[in-house]
Amino acid sequence: MQLTYYGHSCFGLSTKGKHILFDPFIRGNELARHIDIKSIQADYILLSHGHGDHVADAEEIGKRNHATIVSNFESVSWYEAKGLKGHPMNHGGTWQFDFGTVKYVNAVHSSVLPDGTYGGNPGGFVIWNEEGCLYFAGDTALTMDMKLLPLTCPPLTAAILPIGSNFTMHYADAVIACDFIGCHKAIGCHYDTFGYIKIDHDAAKKAFQDSGKALLLLTIGESIAL
Repeated sequence: MQLTYYGHSCFGLSTKGKHILFDPFIRGNELARHIDIKSIQADYILLSHGHGDHVADAEEIGKRNHATIVSNFESVSWYEAKGLKGHPMNHGGTWQFDFGTVKYVNAVHSSVLPDGTYGGNPGGFVIWNEEGCLYFAGDTALTMDMKLLPLTCPPLTAAILPIGSNFTMHYADAVIACDFIGCHKAIGCHYDTFGYIKIDHDAAKKAFQDSGKALLLLTIGESIAL
């Protein structure tokens, strides 16, 4: 598995010859202005919820790549009406895709699509195959439901967790989340993009280190192997 960070909560995952894109919000993010959106590949676009800072570029990228939108039923239906392919899911459900297994898991947040349409219940995704197992939490508070992941999914290789506070978990809560999900390698998201969610990078990394965990804060455009 190779992971590329496109800013805010947008990541690209390459695995088994397929390209999976999470929560594409790039053009509206000043910090990601150097990213060429037209170069991004996507066979599947996984959307955690309908807020604009997670779906703003989904339609353009999806249509250009003939990608399949994977999200809750309401969000998928909204994109299907725009001419995109979709695969609807809901909490607790799993599906075997050609790149691996996807489980749609709970997230505690809110959701509305850009035109004001109800966006369905927000969620996160656990993706696994023989190359590894990745948890993409989406926008969420710390929740006891995270304790279900080690009981229902393979051991996690890494977890993408929001750490910016105000709208989601603070990084101190993300440390606890790592204990709940049984994962000691976290990749931060949903921080620094705008004023409400700016963080102290050194303090965040120290909070993880003090608990025997690692927090990776990727540079926008950076790729790593999981």
